Amino acid sequence: MSIRSRGRRRTAALALALAGVLAAPVQAAQAGPDRQAAAFDVLVFSKTAGFRHDAIPAGIDALRSLGQQGDFTVTATEDAGVFTPSGLSGYEAVVFLNTTGDVLDPAQQTAFQTYVDGGGGYLGVHAAADTEYDWPYYGQLVGAYFKSHPAIQQATVRNVDRGHPATAHLQPTWTRTDEWYNYRTNPRPGVRVLQTLDESTYSGGEMGADHPITWCHRQGNGRSFYTGLGHTAASYSEPAFRQLLLGAVRYAAGVAPADCGPQGGTGGPVEAEAFTSGSGVQTADHAAASGGRTLGYIENGDWAGYSQVPTAGARTFTAKVSSAGAGGTIEVRSGSATGTLLGSVRVPVTGGWETFTTVSTTLTATASGPLFLRFTGGAGALFDIDTFTLATQPAAQALDPNTHLFYYPWYGSPAVNGSWRHWQQGGRTPPDDIGADLYPALGAYDSGDFASTVAQHMKWIARSGAGVLVYSWWGRDGYEDRLARGVLDAAQKEGVKVAWHLEPYSGRTAASTVADIQYLNSTYGSHPAFYRDAAHGNRNAFYVFQSLDIADWTPLEQVKGSSIVLAQTTDTSRIAHFSGLYTYDGIAGATAPGWKQAGEYARANGLVWAPSVAPGYLDDRAVPGNTTPTLERRDGAAYDQQWNNALDPAVGGSPTWVSVTSFNEWHEGSQIEPADATPPPGYGYRTYDGAYGLSGEAAGTAYLDRTAHWVSRFVAARAAR
Repeated sequence: MSIRSRGRRRTAALALALAGVLAAPVQAAQAGPDRQAAAFDVLVFSKTAGFRHDAIPAGIDALRSLGQQGDFTVTATEDAGVFTPSGLSGYEAVVFLNTTGDVLDPAQQTAFQTYVDGGGGYLGVHAAADTEYDWPYYGQLVGAYFKSHPAIQQATVRNVDRGHPATAHLQPTWTRTDEWYNYRTNPRPGVRVLQTLDESTYSGGEMGADHPITWCHRQGNGRSFYTGLGHTAASYSEPAFRQLLLGAVRYAAGVAPADCGPQGGTGGPVEAEAFTSGSGVQTADHAAASGGRTLGYIENGDWAGYSQVPTAGARTFTAKVSSAGAGGTIEVRSGSATGTLLGSVRVPVTGGWETFTTVSTTLTATASGPLFLRFTGGAGALFDIDTFTLATQPAAQALDPNTHLFYYPWYGSPAVNGSWRHWQQGGRTPPDDIGADLYPALGAYDSGDFASTVAQHMKWIARSGAGVLVYSWWGRDGYEDRLARGVLDAAQKEGVKVAWHLEPYSGRTAASTVADIQYLNSTYGSHPAFYRDAAHGNRNAFYVFQSLDIADWTPLEQVKGSSIVLAQTTDTSRIAHFSGLYTYDGIAGATAPGWKQAGEYARANGLVWAPSVAPGYLDDRAVPGNTTPTLERRDGAAYDQQWNNALDPAVGGSPTWVSVTSFNEWHEGSQIEPADATPPPGYGYRTYDGAYGLSGEAAGTAYLDRTAHWVSRFVAARAAR
């Protein structure tokens, strides 16, 4: 098989034409007035009704600067009047920046609660934990209330979870100076703890060996992130802290996915008195209870609702209870006090309101609404509830079967393959010197290293939200064919499906392509990872690269009934006998030539339309002297431009699928696979530094996470059609 780069097959005339067309968008993106609208909008709220931090102006300035880097707007206010449904609707996230005291009235609280539970994001910084003590919902939202703090001093922060975009850039420990909060309760395990304090490294810590200082969690359909860092004005000039804030904002806004489920996949103890709606119930003071209070005054027919506690995947319910009354039953329901009954548990008489016991039950029904507890029993007072835990079964990540990534299994190394394969393109000498302008985070890997490399690839693909990889295949019994089953096995473990990219091997004909499709169907079609499109008769998918090289595709009629076969073109006069069309070209996506017409034709004729988007194109080291124009990534702006083109019906023609060029075509520089932040020196490698305002290791996954953002937009666009 010959090694080739797709881009150099274009004619010089096309290359020159595209180069001219691309010049204008680059210049426009650099000019402030002409720049596209920001990716998202953030409200920064810094009202104080108690102590006022002099770091607030520095924090606002830092967030504005980060917004310029990360393509989001920042609106700063201390006017709580903005907390209305319409006032909050324009923001993807709200930052409580060193707020203190009671800053929202009841109507504003309701509006904010509805905003977050409906899918909005919250980011609390430092004194945000010193806010709204009498609003139980806010206590759940922030995770823990402030208790005390010692003098400002240096301490060691342990970064216990560096998988979050807010902490991915940090080393395992981080020594810095700040004001270190103690909290009234430990938020674990109801949150995902990202950072803890090592109390042995400073004076005044009161929480012991487990002292969380930064955490995140799901809140209804929204997201919550809190960090206790950020007391001093100097904090907001620290690059590492600014990077933490940027990752936190992007997570809160929903543009940077992260696992913020409680460790172990179960919800932690919820203070039962933190109900957000109810009938008949009140808070009762009991010294022996967690936090000194319980959910009390419970009588027959009363109920309490918890909009911050989802029931999706719930499997067990456990509660700490007491009863000097009649005892009774807790009904665990979803959606409302009369909603789906998930299960119930009997509460015994314990002999006193200060005498607690634990009850639990298995939940057999399923639903996805917020939690409601309904109480039944005899006359008078029944029981009190101190805390409860709703343990859930971790939900599988929802991958989109309509977003496809082109995947290249053609790399080899001496350790696995016996020799280098593909990395040496352009006359290079691996492992440090490879035919690519960026260097993989995994190094010069081998595509047959299923346990390590390929397994990691599948995790990254799942992180991107794309549900299908399109496997580059060069013919029966070839290198890629021999690796196919191992890739299918690895994909299955992450819920990823596999479609096929039929490459132009020597001697390929329309008849041989039909035979190839039949071979792939019979050889791999029974594998559970083999992609089949439920929306199109459960048929599988084959992309035919350089389909225009063959004039007559009549033989495809033999397989059209069982397979979706796509031509690589937007010329609808050249797709007879095909099931649809795609583009692959990662440069043309910047201008989308012919996309709208292709999409309209496909829709009118019941065909599949799968335009391709790419983060960039650069092949200088793989194909020295190539005249194909370069498409610069522009720190992610090029990728966003192409996705915008694809999803704009007036430009992209309303795609059936969107295909991404590519997951890992390193020779063309079009990959979204993580690149090494510190590549081998002396070879002129680029990095992803600056992508979406990220730097260092945090930038490595920037394109994966941005893909997930666009996947969610694509899903929403299809639902709205």
